Amino acid sequence: MTILDRDSAWTAIESHPATSLAELFKADGERVARYSRDVATIHFDWSKTHLDDTLSAAFEALVDAAGYLQARDALFAGEVVNASEGRPATHVAERGQGSATDNRLAAERHQRMRSLVDAIEGGAFGEIESILHIGIGGSALGPDLVIDSLGRDSDRFDVRVLSNIDGEAFDQATWGLDPGSTLVVAVSKTFTTTETLANLDAALEWLRDAGVADPYGQVIAVTAAPEKAVAFGIDETRILPFGEGVGGRYSLWSSVGLSVALALGWGAFEELLEGAAEMDRHVKLSHGLANVALLAACADLTYTQRFGAQSRAVFAYDERLRLLPDYLQQLEMESNGKAATADGKPLGRRSAPVTWGGVGTDAQHAVFQLLHQGTSTVPVEFVAVIENEDSLDPRHHQMLLGNCFAQGAALMAGQGDDDPARAYPGDRPSATVLLTRLDPRALGALLAFYEHRTFANAVLLGINPFDQFGVELGKQIARKLDDAEGRASLDASTRDLIERAGL
Repeated sequence: MTILDRDSAWTAIESHPATSLAELFKADGERVARYSRDVATIHFDWSKTHLDDTLSAAFEALVDAAGYLQARDALFAGEVVNASEGRPATHVAERGQGSATDNRLAAERHQRMRSLVDAIEGGAFGEIESILHIGIGGSALGPDLVIDSLGRDSDRFDVRVLSNIDGEAFDQATWGLDPGSTLVVAVSKTFTTTETLANLDAALEWLRDAGVADPYGQVIAVTAAPEKAVAFGIDETRILPFGEGVGGRYSLWSSVGLSVALALGWGAFEELLEGAAEMDRHVKLSHGLANVALLAACADLTYTQRFGAQSRAVFAYDERLRLLPDYLQQLEMESNGKAATADGKPLGRRSAPVTWGGVGTDAQHAVFQLLHQGTSTVPVEFVAVIENEDSLDPRHHQMLLGNCFAQGAALMAGQGDDDPARAYPGDRPSATVLLTRLDPRALGALLAFYEHRTFANAVLLGINPFDQFGVELGKQIARKLDDAEGRASLDASTRDLIERAGL
């Protein structure tokens, strides 16, 4: 199949005749092997999607027409891939997979970070028992996910993550903590983030009220703008910098991971980085759809562009991964929720679907009704772990995995019935990500897979996944509440709500 331009590739994809999943499996006895990949102790099974040889060939042509290989190489080389802001995206360098210069700078910052971890563990900040990590968006979601996934049995530091500006969130995050033995880690790339600085001010007041003589002495700032942290009042010896090219939702691997290293230990943080680096190497060295991130992106685009899917559901069949859907919401929707191409033209097609999900088996009794019998096409992704580490009879974990696998089978097979209310149409797509075990290395590889998948989707669509101007408008309008002229420019409904709330 020869396709030379992007429009022709999209036409081939969008006009591809639909073949049922049952027919695809019947026609190809090697389908499971053909659409599965094994990378970094993780098994990725995309066989229950509607990809076939013809559609895959059309996507291979789109990959060439969209310049994916060149974009991938530019990402790893530290070249400008964030066109709207004129800078590279250097998060892969935090795993040692970027340009030589970026790798060296990242290694130097990691060494400074490790020295600070050693100092905290050695008592240089006093008898620290708890960490209050303050951030929002990528400055909180990544660390929160990793600590919640891997740190439940840790006997190191009690790490709490605070992101919401709601005072109830502050009260919950600090409940039971001793201010005198709590270290505050404030994370903000620009060190101007309103919510983060407001919560930092509240934390400083909390320390003062408890009689801490030098509240600023118990604060560490993590930022790409160290001069602003100094101006805020934090000593430069308590500031960990990271690069301008590291976007917030891609920043877990940088100094933003300080709380992860404190919660899990430096060795675990290094394993997290190495797992991500292993996925980086796979993406960097794989050709065509052998690249698991590219394969997944092609399935994603099959459903948004060919089947008109407006959402994608992710269900973690492991309680330790309960925050994964939240993490992916920001990664995917903030990166690819765009209506313009990277060169400023209207996109003209669907971009990122709405990412949502939950935890199995809870979700089976809440939302799977719609997935099995609703009228919408919703691609489903199951994430599960073979080995369990809980204290119960292994039968519990076996039941969990059995439910996971059964749901994928049921979505595909369906079931007929003379009563429409009891009929299941089937032919509903799903993919399964199966980890051998949940450890730092595997989790690092998993999260790097999602990063590369997001990047691949963006390149094939022709958009820039590294800016996020869409989050700014609401903030700009919020600032209008501070003066009468600004309030007067707002719509009548908003003015009425402000008045009713006494703002």
